[in-house]
Amino acid sequence: MVVTGRAVLLAGVATVAVALSGLLGAWAAVIAVGVVVVPLIVDVALAVSPKALRMSRSGDTSLRLGDSAVVEVLVSNPTGRRLRGSVRDAWPPSAHAAPRTRPLRVDAGERRRVTTTLTPTRRGDARAAGVTVRSIGPLGLAGRQRTLSAPWAVRVLPPFHSRRHLPGKLSRLRELEGQHTAMVRGQGSEFDSLRDYVPGDDVRSIDWRASARSDGVVVRTWRPERDRRILIVLDTGRTSAGRVGDTPRLDHAMDAALLLAALAGKAGDRVDFLAYDRRVRAQVKASGKGSQVHRIVEAMAPLEAELLESDPAGLVSTVLGAQGRGRSLVVLLTDLNAAALEEGLMPRLSALTSRHLLLVAAVEDPAVAAMAAERGDSGALYRAAAAERTLSERRRVTAELRRSGVEVVDADPEHIAPALADAYINLKAQGRL
Repeated sequence: MVVTGRAVLLAGVATVAVALSGLLGAWAAVIAVGVVVVPLIVDVALAVSPKALRMSRSGDTSLRLGDSAVVEVLVSNPTGRRLRGSVRDAWPPSAHAAPRTRPLRVDAGERRRVTTTLTPTRRGDARAAGVTVRSIGPLGLAGRQRTLSAPWAVRVLPPFHSRRHLPGKLSRLRELEGQHTAMVRGQGSEFDSLRDYVPGDDVRSIDWRASARSDGVVVRTWRPERDRRILIVLDTGRTSAGRVGDTPRLDHAMDAALLLAALAGKAGDRVDFLAYDRRVRAQVKASGKGSQVHRIVEAMAPLEAELLESDPAGLVSTVLGAQGRGRSLVVLLTDLNAAALEEGLMPRLSALTSRHLLLVAAVEDPAVAAMAAERGDSGALYRAAAAERTLSERRRVTAELRRSGVEVVDADPEHIAPALADAYINLKAQGRL
């Protein structure tokens, strides 16, 4: 049972009236009960029971982080009395549901639609906690309240801010393939077509057999390789939980991975995705040519950084098992943490680089570079020394990886996505995929 402000006011008036009448003892209590409690009981009895209502939902099931979704609840009243009260559609605090509570009137045999707008601030699945209905009796003094089950989930997807870089990167790919309006000669190592020799062509491109069958000199043209396999590996271990700015390192890595997946899909390559720490957290296998971005976004949405050390041995074995015997480009998005890499991944690099081309991408923290430049009091100098040591270890690890034949991309959150895309385009231009 719930009571309203009217019931409180009635109790106050009854108390004052009894006091002014001069009645004392048991008679005062009897009068107070008769004036206050009896109307409350009657009002509760006449209120429509929330248990009799029927709930159904409709609306959005997914949205990108930063956007808003609309979810509706259809409240049906199959009873013979009018429902008057309020309703609240409860969601997790991070969903920022609005409005929180609203009045509700549903006549006998009718239905009312209740609309809630969600503006989530976290990725993942936001699930409805239930619909709380408060039914007030005809006197407006008291009523009934019950939370009814109305399951619904909205998946909050990564925002993909780096999408704005995609047109420019696609333009560079078209230049490599000789399809740009500037008619830049295609590069790569995959045969494209034959054409007549023109002064300035590389003599190594001359096809002597074809030239012997024609009236002139014929050269081969090449294009960047297509239908290559690319595996994007997202490290979801402890180091990915660190915040760079206001965002976890994991989210910055996701944004870069999505741009690379979109670009590689447009280039005709097959893109697989793997999220791993000590076990596989998410996996997407390419079902054919074309973009896998939608499937990868769906797989990324519920991922969170795990507060445990990643297992490099398990990661290497999983990658080798997933890619089979063919040579692939393996893109590992992790942190260039000296201790974690030297004790974990570095000793196992040869097993990976002997079969695949490895590219390690990491998000650097601009705050560390700013701290290294601090000067002033002794505290600032100690911070600068610690930051400089961190940067020095990062540079050392980067150099060791490159000596082992690993490509490395290390950039701040603003530039990590385009830098990774540029590294991919350069590898295709060099014919290394």
